[in-house]
Amino acid sequence: MAAAPVWSVDPRTGKQREQVAVEATAQEVDAAVRAADAARGALTDRTVRAAFLRTAADELKAAESTLVEVADAETALGPVRLAGELARTCYQLRAFADIVDEGEFLGVVVNHPDDTATPPIPDLRRYKVPLGVVAVYSASNFPFAFSVPGGDTASALAAGCPVVVKAHPDHPGLSELVAKVLRRAAVRHDIPEGVVGLVHGFEAGIELIKHPLIAAAGFTGSIRGGRALFDAAAARPVPIPFHGELGSLNPVVVTEAAATERAEAIGAGLAGSMTLGVGQFCVKPGLVLVPAGAAGDGLVKSLTDAVSDTDAGVLLDHRMRDNFVAGVAERAALPDVESPVTPGPGGEHTVSAGFLTVPAARLTTEGEHDLLLEECFGPVTVVARYEDEAEVRAVLSRLPGNLTATVQLSAEEAAGEGAGAALLAEVTPLAGRVLVNGWPTGVAVAAAQHHGGPYPATTSTSTSVGGTAVERWLRPVAYQGVPEALLPAELRDGNPLGLPRRFNGVLER
Repeated sequence: MAAAPVWSVDPRTGKQREQVAVEATAQEVDAAVRAADAARGALTDRTVRAAFLRTAADELKAAESTLVEVADAETALGPVRLAGELARTCYQLRAFADIVDEGEFLGVVVNHPDDTATPPIPDLRRYKVPLGVVAVYSASNFPFAFSVPGGDTASALAAGCPVVVKAHPDHPGLSELVAKVLRRAAVRHDIPEGVVGLVHGFEAGIELIKHPLIAAAGFTGSIRGGRALFDAAAARPVPIPFHGELGSLNPVVVTEAAATERAEAIGAGLAGSMTLGVGQFCVKPGLVLVPAGAAGDGLVKSLTDAVSDTDAGVLLDHRMRDNFVAGVAERAALPDVESPVTPGPGGEHTVSAGFLTVPAARLTTEGEHDLLLEECFGPVTVVARYEDEAEVRAVLSRLPGNLTATVQLSAEEAAGEGAGAALLAEVTPLAGRVLVNGWPTGVAVAAAQHHGGPYPATTSTSTSVGGTAVERWLRPVAYQGVPEALLPAELRDGNPLGLPRRFNGVLER
């Protein structure tokens, strides 16, 4: 039986552009994983790893015009947005190179023997080692930053783990080009090309998670797909860590005082956030609690005006477009749901932005309106009008885990007066990132960033963005009573590599 072709498709027309590959067989997945495993030794030297990451960033930047052109043809995200995303991806690679050079991520701890302690402490030395080959499942909506060269790949390579990437079917041509760039960068540092593997096809993704040499996996995508892979990772004869980002509603709470103070600005800001990238951001605000009454009415009017001025846009593929249109229609048909700006089909290949409103009381108890508490991918949000703080608390209590939660406060509340602190405490258990008087779209690559959250936002407590993302691909090892000559250089007394460490209880840098 011939292998199924992999086509590059133009989402603006729905037409096939070109065949770029074929779906990988089980044997080809096996070959890719084994090639990646064989490259592990070439990543042992941290100096080489850091240089590789920097060269990868340089090579991606050098190929920018070609990469952005292909990315736009396959995603319709636009050259400006894609060039910015590629710049972010290059920055991320260089940032991980800096982290590798610094070495703090190794978590070196040395304890000399102490017979006076109870119980006595032997000679113990601890640091972190790479897990092995990492399976990376690309996302559709960020073809650079969460795909072949994205955060999962960059952090895994920084940890010393080769990767095999399951390409996303929405940008297979770009995936092939980027993989070649990364491999070219690897070869410049005498690292085998197999350090970055690439496979296409649904079945290939299943074979990948089952492969015995895969030591961990990173995923960004839907709840349904991510949960299936998560379960498969747990059901293996040897279960492995699965770090999945699955879905998020990203609730926003607007206080009565904030709506009274700046309804127009909040409405305009919400419109910009929920329609950014045609509503295809994982941190798009999907549920907004707005007070009933005049202040809330002003906010809704501002939102109506701003969203009405938004042009129709192209989603990443026609399947997503169909799901968006159907999902919006199903939600709009629920009792007491209104549509001040009707979202839906904008044309044969486009969608128009809009929003729905509903009394918050409809969401405080289980029922058919629970559909409004599920993410709808695309340019739509749900505005729930609440009568009092009790309704806000009741709705928040029913929400699943999220990547973000946002509160819009008045100046007085932000200064510590009123309900601001209590509201922050209410939303903190719901999300991995809590914002005040901002909007969640846009995830900075920074040391303090946390891009994760309680299930189903993610399947673990780690972050997929920021320096600590490297921790997902490491495990600690303690050496007890090992002679100095046999210890890894990172753990020797003289600290020959000059690493940050904790030595007999004292933090050294």
